[in-house]
Amino acid sequence: MSSSDSGETPKAQKRPSGGRRKGSMKRSLARLAAVQGLYQIEMSENGNAALVVEEFLRHRLNDEVDGLDISEADQDLLTALIKGTTAERDRLDDMLAAVLSDEWPVDRLQTLLKVLLRTAVYELSERLDTPVKVVITEYMDLAHSFFSEKEPALVNGVLDRVARSLRPEELEDGAASS
Repeated sequence: MSSSDSGETPKAQKRPSGGRRKGSMKRSLARLAAVQGLYQIEMSENGNAALVVEEFLRHRLNDEVDGLDISEADQDLLTALIKGTTAERDRLDDMLAAVLSDEWPVDRLQTLLKVLLRTAVYELSERLDTPVKVVITEYMDLAHSFFSEKEPALVNGVLDRVARSLRPEELEDGAASS
């Protein structure tokens, strides 16, 4: 992914990890679609979460995105991630700012990276039914799909710090991710 923001919906360079059960693949597809939808909202002047969700469910649901059949996405999770991340954007940015270094404030992050991190932090803070390790692994996989440089390591570090703040009881045994 280039460091410039083109306004075009980002495409994953690689497919998410294989060998997953059908239910977890549906959730992985929902996360991918949510990040792409949130990127679309971020790049448009008056992005509306409800309209983006409606577009995905009506027009894109039968599409393939990056070789993956979006109709298989968990629609409830997709809707919750887009609407929730949009509604909680300022709070999520505050949570990110708390763990980012002063040299890298939230507004300096590339748009796609910022959207990916916001979505992951939303899921960590609001979707308590999903284990921390699963959330971090899923968004690390997405980061590896979109980026080839240092961004996946940044995603891992940021999400680990946020998770330790939000859900320390799940991380008492050791690190959230390997």
